[in-house]
Order: sequence, then structure tokens, then C-alpha cells
Amino acid sequence: MQIYFSPEVITPEYQVLNVVDTKNKGVGNVAFLFAEKKLYVYGILEDEEVGADFRDLVTPYIKGLAKAKPDLDIFACLYVSCKKIKLNEEEENS
Repeated sequence: MQIYFSPEVITPEYQVLNVVDTKNKGVGNVAFLFAEKKLYVYGILEDEEVGADFRDLVTPYIKGLAKAKPDLDIFACLYVSCKKIKLNEEEENS
């Protein structure tokens, strides 16, 4: 199953994106909050079988947002079916 972002609300301070499947059924959501030099990311996905796809969808999106603001500190908390997922190797080693 492929998943996509479907914007719910986008402002300069925050973004709320629905995660939908190919039938436009909501399977999760992700929120981005910008605060000075910090970016907070919170997301949850219901279906464990697309967890890797969720990480692959969120990671380049965060990297793109980070390019807009140099020296941005990113704090991410992402879950797939009640299990926390890691975006990079640094999280895996901590």
C-alpha cells in the first residue's frame, strides 16, 4: 500500500498533514511545529506494514524543511502502530 501526505493545515508556524492511502483513506497524521531555531515533529501511523514507507516519506520532508532554516534543531517523535520509529542512525545509537 502506498501512502501520501494530504495537507490539513499549513501556516508559517505549523503544518498538519494527514497520511492517506491510495483510496484517500486516512491512516495517520504528522504535525510540524516551528519555534525559532527548533522544529518539532510528531506523527503517528496506524498500519505497521507501511512503517518503512512512513519513515521514507517523512525523512526527506524534514530534510527539505531544514534547508529553509540553517542551524535548525529537530526534535522528532514518530510512531507506527504504537511503536516508536527512528529516522536516523544517531537515534538508534542513543
